[in-house]
Amino acid sequence: MDKVLRVGIAGLGTVGASVARLLHAQAQDLAARTGRAIKVAGVSARDPNRDRGVDLAGVAFFSDATALAQSDSIDLFVELIGGDEGVARKSVMAALTAGKSVVTANKALLAKHGLELAALAENSRAALAFEASVAGGIPIVKTLREGLAGNSIARVYGILNGTCNYILSRMELEGLSFAECLADAQKLGYAEADPTFDIGGFDTAHKLAILSSLAFGVKLDAENISIEGIQDISLADLKAAEELGFRVKLLGVAQRTAHGVEQRVHPTMVPLSSPIAQVMGVTNAVTVDADAVNELTLVGPGAGGMATASAVVADIADIARGIRSAPFGLPVGHLASAEKSPMQRHEGGYYVRLAARNHIGAAAAIARRMADRGISLESIVQRRPGDDDSVVPVVLVTYATTEASIREALAAIVADGHIAEKPQVIRIERE
Repeated sequence: MDKVLRVGIAGLGTVGASVARLLHAQAQDLAARTGRAIKVAGVSARDPNRDRGVDLAGVAFFSDATALAQSDSIDLFVELIGGDEGVARKSVMAALTAGKSVVTANKALLAKHGLELAALAENSRAALAFEASVAGGIPIVKTLREGLAGNSIARVYGILNGTCNYILSRMELEGLSFAECLADAQKLGYAEADPTFDIGGFDTAHKLAILSSLAFGVKLDAENISIEGIQDISLADLKAAEELGFRVKLLGVAQRTAHGVEQRVHPTMVPLSSPIAQVMGVTNAVTVDADAVNELTLVGPGAGGMATASAVVADIADIARGIRSAPFGLPVGHLASAEKSPMQRHEGGYYVRLAARNHIGAAAAIARRMADRGISLESIVQRRPGDDDSVVPVVLVTYATTEASIREALAAIVADGHIAEKPQVIRIERE
């Protein structure tokens, strides 16, 4: 058996402690599978005395994560600190520069500095592994980088944030408001005190940037992802979606188009018959459209200590075996600078909800403005007025059109004065 792989873990929160526990509990099986023993040789955390439910007796403690990363007492550095700058970036760069392999769950760090870190790993012939950075326990990174290496991928999309999926699921199933569901998510620990990063779509965008690079062999480009969150989704939208045969999900979508790689995060109506529509609660799901396997959907826990630790330990095991894959599937020098497809060129169906003023000819005028932009309507439903009978809810579903056309038509409708509120627009992602 090869010599022991000595692991240093920086960050002993929920995930870090779970990684230490898994490595201890699975020690014999991991040694048998990888051909070498794996041992936690050093840790770094804020509080050295906190009980983390794992025996760390005899394990060296470092108050400075960078010192741990550079220490001769470890062979592999596991970064579970979080954040795209500061200690996380400094310690990972120090480890790679020293020729030590790195495992991280830090999607923000990768989305911002992934190419720089991958280049460092290549130069030092170290591994940079990050299965846990996207979709928790779902092995989507390995699937895209290795399992589907013989495929040409047309589209990858999915539910990449459990907080948003939990909120939308509760709203739909229990008829609760967005505010009520967000408050519950915060009480349960699914959402932070400031939930903007999750509900605003930014967490999903970081993960999508990683998936897009792996799927299409392009450089990470999180800055050019179109992002919309779920904060404006109402119960009326969820009810209308159900009546139309859809369900609303926050999706991250990356796809090849005639104009380049399109990357977008937004609330989306998906057919009730699709696998991704069945994914409720905090669960994540990723669908890959590829030429050889057609459609492949992976579903599983997107967060949580043990689920994320499972992905971290899988990366550790690969490194123990001697596996050194190019972090993003191709050497950094072979990653293309993706031609960007502006959101205005996006083509697809749209759901539009309008608060139309209750006067003769309003609905006809709205339909005419759509026709002026070449937009064909699959359906137009005028509902009964609510308590305010001066306003009539109107729901439109369009056939495929462009983002630019739908925005121009709605701007004209607003200018005409036929609606009383800002239009609600949700894109439709068909199978």
